[in-house]
Amino acid sequence: MVKRRKRNSFIILASTLLLTGCGNSELEITQNDILEVARDDANATKKECSNVSIQEEKKYYTVSFDTNTGSYEYKIGKDGIIQDRNYKRKSDEEEVAEPEKTTAPVETNSEETKKEEKKESKTSFDANQQQAINAALANAGLGQDDVTDIGCTLDEATQQYTVTFTFQDIHNTAMVDVATFTVLSSIQS
Repeated sequence: MVKRRKRNSFIILASTLLLTGCGNSELEITQNDILEVARDDANATKKECSNVSIQEEKKYYTVSFDTNTGSYEYKIGKDGIIQDRNYKRKSDEEEVAEPEKTTAPVETNSEETKKEEKKESKTSFDANQQQAINAALANAGLGQDDVTDIGCTLDEATQQYTVTFTFQDIHNTAMVDVATFTVLSSIQS
């Protein structure tokens, strides 16, 4: 009976200390914590990450690392919240070697197709639309060069941007808040 009371007292004390610590706005987040946030978001284990770099800035950390699938770069606030993410697939680098294996006519044709896709994706947007597009693409782990048919419209009634783009023949729609540029929802069809 005495052991149970001591254990219960210990649990209550530990809970109180934990709750007191959670209310502390001066909570210190380490570089290891920041790296764990980035790896968790990338769904990568410690073993899968190479070329890890963590740079501390005034209000955030810049974290970058490589995996078997590509390269990641994060801007993570000192509060542990991801502010920006950039992902570059490795297949983009591997495509450079592919034209050497194909015949010349196919190579010319694929270069023309790539030029046409880039022209389609180079529609001009105002600064706020571009920020909404960047947020939607970062949420999907993509860069602007990875997608085609980018569109962005403002719905003034809901105060949301509707960002649309195509990635690997899949149409994506993301709703982005006008004030915070936070992705509220995304749909693939």
